[in-house]
Amino acid sequence: MEGVSLDTRMSFAVLGKLEVHREGEPVEIGGQRLRALLALLLIDPGRAVGLDALIAGVWGDRPPAGVGNALQALVSRLRSALGPGTVIADGSGYRLAADPGHVDAHRFTGLAAQGGEVLAAGDAAAAARILRTALALWRGPAFADLAGSEVVAAEVTRLESIRLTATEDRLEADLRLARHAEVLAELPALIAAHPLRERLRAQRMRALYGLGRHVEALAAYQEARAEFADQLGADPSPALSELHFAMLRREWQEPRRRPAVVSASPEPSPEPSPEPPPAQEPGGNLRAGLTSFVGRENDLAKTGELLAGHRLVTLIGPGGAGKTRLAVQSAMAVADRMPGGTWLAELAPVADPDEVPYTVLAALGVRDPLAPAARAGRPREDATARLVRSVGDRELLIVLDNCEHLIDAAAKLADHLVAGCPRVRVLATSREPLGITGEALWPVGPLALPPRDATADQLPRYPAVALFADRAAAVRPGFDLAAEAGAVLRICHDLDGMPLAIELAAARLRSLSAGQIADRLSDRFRLLTGGSRTALPRHQTLRAVVSWSWDLLDQAESTLAARLAVFAGGVTLDGAERVCAGGGLDPADMLDLLARLVDKSLVIAEADRYRMLSTVRAYATERLAESGEEHWVRLAHARFYTEFAAAAEPGLRGRDQLKRIGELTAEGDNLAAALRWATEAGERELALRLVGTAGWYWWLIGHRAEGAHRAHPALGLAAGDDDAIDPQVLALAHMSFGINAADAGVLWEEAHASLRTAIEIARERLTEPLPPMLAVAEMILALFLNRDAAEALALTGRLIGHPDPWVVAIGGLFRGMLLINGSRVAEGQADVEEALWRFREIGDRWGIGNAMAVLSELGIMRGDSERSIRDMRDAIAVVDELGAREDTAYLRSRLAIGHNMTGDRAEAERVLDQMWAIVRQAGDRAGEANVHSVRGDFAREDGDLESARRHYAAGMSVLGDNAPPQLRALLTSSLALLAEAEGDLARSRRLHLRSLEIALDGRDGPVVGGAVIGCAGLALAEGDPARAATLLGAAATIRGFDEVVDFDHVRITENTKAALGPETHFRCFERGRSMPLGEVLALARAPVGGPGPARR
Repeated sequence: MEGVSLDTRMSFAVLGKLEVHREGEPVEIGGQRLRALLALLLIDPGRAVGLDALIAGVWGDRPPAGVGNALQALVSRLRSALGPGTVIADGSGYRLAADPGHVDAHRFTGLAAQGGEVLAAGDAAAAARILRTALALWRGPAFADLAGSEVVAAEVTRLESIRLTATEDRLEADLRLARHAEVLAELPALIAAHPLRERLRAQRMRALYGLGRHVEALAAYQEARAEFADQLGADPSPALSELHFAMLRREWQEPRRRPAVVSASPEPSPEPSPEPPPAQEPGGNLRAGLTSFVGRENDLAKTGELLAGHRLVTLIGPGGAGKTRLAVQSAMAVADRMPGGTWLAELAPVADPDEVPYTVLAALGVRDPLAPAARAGRPREDATARLVRSVGDRELLIVLDNCEHLIDAAAKLADHLVAGCPRVRVLATSREPLGITGEALWPVGPLALPPRDATADQLPRYPAVALFADRAAAVRPGFDLAAEAGAVLRICHDLDGMPLAIELAAARLRSLSAGQIADRLSDRFRLLTGGSRTALPRHQTLRAVVSWSWDLLDQAESTLAARLAVFAGGVTLDGAERVCAGGGLDPADMLDLLARLVDKSLVIAEADRYRMLSTVRAYATERLAESGEEHWVRLAHARFYTEFAAAAEPGLRGRDQLKRIGELTAEGDNLAAALRWATEAGERELALRLVGTAGWYWWLIGHRAEGAHRAHPALGLAAGDDDAIDPQVLALAHMSFGINAADAGVLWEEAHASLRTAIEIARERLTEPLPPMLAVAEMILALFLNRDAAEALALTGRLIGHPDPWVVAIGGLFRGMLLINGSRVAEGQADVEEALWRFREIGDRWGIGNAMAVLSELGIMRGDSERSIRDMRDAIAVVDELGAREDTAYLRSRLAIGHNMTGDRAEAERVLDQMWAIVRQAGDRAGEANVHSVRGDFAREDGDLESARRHYAAGMSVLGDNAPPQLRALLTSSLALLAEAEGDLARSRRLHLRSLEIALDGRDGPVVGGAVIGCAGLALAEGDPARAATLLGAAATIRGFDEVVDFDHVRITENTKAALGPETHFRCFERGRSMPLGEVLALARAPVGGPGPARR
């Protein structure tokens, strides 16, 4: 090759978004078009790509005028990023001087081919390792930067085809290594994506067969056959049909190849002779389920591992979790390894403990000559001994199903079997452990649930949803999960992912929609009653499932279980002792009682908390209401959590802030339940005290609208009788509601009134010093609701004299911000820096983050981008720790602007992507508009006016009337600058003046100054550079600093200097510096040709 070869320490990745690294460190390739150019050159590194192909790949069907020059400019930028001699002109195109071995796509294809060869040679373990390494190189769709480009379409198709073959090869290797459960877990998604791929269908059949699920393996063939007939009008291939027949005759054996050394041209190793079938077909009484087995692959694999290492395994869990089905499937999976058979003994119908060994004898087919009535007097040991003799040294598995109501008898029988029969294995199911030596436990809990914000296409991956969809399709053919995704998500969550409850809900689809079912789950016991007629009676209704467990409790256990229903989000031991003790329960007995409820699967222990599944809690709530104890238990609950919140509240403003937030968040559902009950029960002082102590917590974690809506009904309890309530409690409740509602933009009039009420109570009925939250109330009212900056500034002085250090720091922070907004930047910065120091001394992260954000803003305005970026990152990290990610949205927009100022557009876009995800999830329309505003400015800076127009239009469309005036002013100014760039000066003038009026209404000095800079640009475009220079000087005074890096300011300044010359520009600029605001506004508003500084 000609030219300098590319740095051999450089590597490239195209299997996903484009990435470049030099010695492991990322090399930034900024801009979509530059990345597209590099991606095109990487399709075949070292070979030239023609100019037409490059232009089509970079610009599509809309190349710019002078596209040849534009391409040369891009190539020059790419050389600058990669180094000299890297992109070489070659004939009628360009090539990249890169070693193919340094490009992940080429490494992938080489490893995929090698893995296939090793597999063919017989070394499945080595093949699996190589193929996993190859597939791990993929980070996303190939050439993701060129999604939809016809130029790379063929290469993307080729790579995806190799990827699919490599995946199938890797699954083949895993099957040969007996990793059946792992393979089975992967196949549904692959088959859904490639339904006509026979090899995947065969692998699914083999995985099922290898797990002992022979009936399902045969059913999988029928599914494939139906799909092929429907889509292709053809039958499966002879190979797939032969596999089916081999499984049908129980003759299928997985190929096992010995490891081999791969030569340059490897020859496949000869197939070994298949292992002989067992001398005797396994026996047993297991029956295949009538429905598919969904969502328990991991449990199935783990149960198999436990059975391999232990002779007694118990599956424990609450009723309706699917223990019986899992036990039967697990037994089927090991049936081939049990010459003596796999046998199911169903204990649920058995009421007499003495009948347990007889039930197992009957299950094994050993008849007893006496009827139950005739053997009533015979000792149980006789039957147990007979069972032990009958089993002897046979290798078999006995499933003891539903042991909980006969726990002692089942435990003794299992103990005798394991001790007396050396080759027997026992798999028990129970709602509590058998509790004997050698027992291995596997908890069977709810099925995995998707997050509540999961999208419709993500739902089928989660077992709880997959089960609902499977059962729904059986009762309503054509059921469309995507169309009812929201309702199905609610159903699965409200039912805790419990399989039986989900199946009962799905059965209701015969007469109700998914949405109707979800809406009626508050009355779940009446709704979920349509179980299978062939199921046990206790599995036919949801109520019967829970009643079965409840009836096994003793008096103390059932009393505590009923009282635990008042806890909405679980409970600590301390909470249970404080709320549930009394009325026959000693606090000292609480731990033992909780442990017994955990053992009986009615309560779940998680770290230091205990909780009930929602269905159990709903049942316990009914029992509590019947007991006559509900009022006093709920009153104790509300008092406990009010005291809890009051004790935590001071720590929210100090070094223990994160710890206290964590404690309150863990009890968030209980706090909400306590407030709701106290309000509904008319316990007004209790409700108001809880509102007052929870308010700052709601604020810190960003739950302001939610907190306001919870607090508002409690304030209604005080109406007309204020004097009878502790004034500090009442004032704090009003303050709590007021600040949260005002910031969230909900119940605006009520928020305003509440803040005024809090201030009036504090002035008239309380003495100084006021509690911290009341001390700041008057300033908040003046600043955020009355929008009286002068009054707010005066009030900050009172705060700075308060004895509480947090109030002093708050006063300094807000005084600094007000001074900055009033163009007294140096004074304001000093105040903010002192406030930051104070917040650090106190340990309040909220204050630290806000102070750092203000200082970072100043850095952006002054052009100190590196420090600004560092400070803003720290501010975001601190606020993120509090859990209020939506509060970081605006900060991220400023961080993106800082990165753009340093020329790092790619990082700026990444930060905006983060911001977009946050504001979309929070429903923050002002935040969405801000993202569009910044992206529009970036596009306008690039000269992409069409993209800028789209972003500005989108921003204005989502911006509501209650949006901050600063944001409305900025977007309007950006639209004015766009109109100016497009040559529409009349529209630009209207928009600039509108932006100026909005900025003045917002009383924010830097924003007003920005609007004046926009007017300077208008003056320049209208042919009056002297007026432009004067307005630039005025803007510097209004903002309190000289702008140095903003794109528009730099552009306007440079063009003004060019038009006037440096000396005239300086004189006009200085004249503007000293001009009173009224004159500045008159100058900005003056029509074209009106009075200007050059004619005065």
